[in-house]
Amino acid sequence: MLGLIFPGQGSQSLGMLKALSEQFPQVLQRFQEASDIISKDLWTIVQENPDDQLNHTIYTQPILLTASYAAYEVLQQELAISPQFLVGHSLGEYSALTVAGALPFAEAVALVHQRGSIMQEAVPFGEGAMAAILGLEDKVVREVCSGIEGGEVYPANYNSPGQVVIGGKKAAVDAAIVAAKAAGAKRAVLLPVSVPSHTPLMRSAAAKFSLFLDQIHWQEPKISVIFNVDAKQHKDRYGIQAALGAQLYEPVLWTDCITALGEAGVNKVIEVGPGKVLSGLAKRIDNRISAGNFDSPDQLEGLRSFLEQ
Repeated sequence: MLGLIFPGQGSQSLGMLKALSEQFPQVLQRFQEASDIISKDLWTIVQENPDDQLNHTIYTQPILLTASYAAYEVLQQELAISPQFLVGHSLGEYSALTVAGALPFAEAVALVHQRGSIMQEAVPFGEGAMAAILGLEDKVVREVCSGIEGGEVYPANYNSPGQVVIGGKKAAVDAAIVAAKAAGAKRAVLLPVSVPSHTPLMRSAAAKFSLFLDQIHWQEPKISVIFNVDAKQHKDRYGIQAALGAQLYEPVLWTDCITALGEAGVNKVIEVGPGKVLSGLAKRIDNRISAGNFDSPDQLEGLRSFLEQ
């Protein structure tokens, strides 16, 4: 059984999807459509990155959604895939919902552009931070965070056993890095992210964002989507909106999401969109699952064999 997984922020890279766009012009058409919606030339940002705009969340979010959706359309056209389950990491959840037909592409682009804007406003630039903690059990990371005196720092992404991302106020995150190393972490490093997503610091952003979620013409997903916030499926608009709103300030339960895929009978996943971090994590989380990734035309033949195995 096949599942698709969709990357979130951090997987963007300069020049991504260039080869795919040269062979499949519909990739450029999707980027043109997204650019028209938010009145910004997104493809130029992807290929040239003026003023580091590729890493500005208001652009990163619509760019990644468009990249994943365009890659999915090529994959569907070339290999006629029929996934049974979809999961997206953070922003990738919107790519999954778009592929599932829960909302139209144009609405998804406008929505994640708005999400980026609201998230950036919630915590002034330079005040928030995130860090990756490697080699500690989840429980120990929670204890490290709660032990920072007067500090606002929280687990934000449970990415795989022994890999947790924390987020919060910059000073508290810095203190937690020191404490994590003292507790035996193999590595504890700041990430190049200014917005402490998936932490309680984003509650005000979630309240504002819920007004935009309300305006979407939600449909029941045609393919099952497993959500970050509880590793469960939600099918009606209220369940979907609640899960997406809470996702801003609750941790991403990625390990649980991949385990849920394995328990549902998924034995193959393809990461659709730039990068291959999630496909690597999937194999580590659940040994029942084999994984591939797709963001370039030279991967199509390998994926064809992968799906036939």
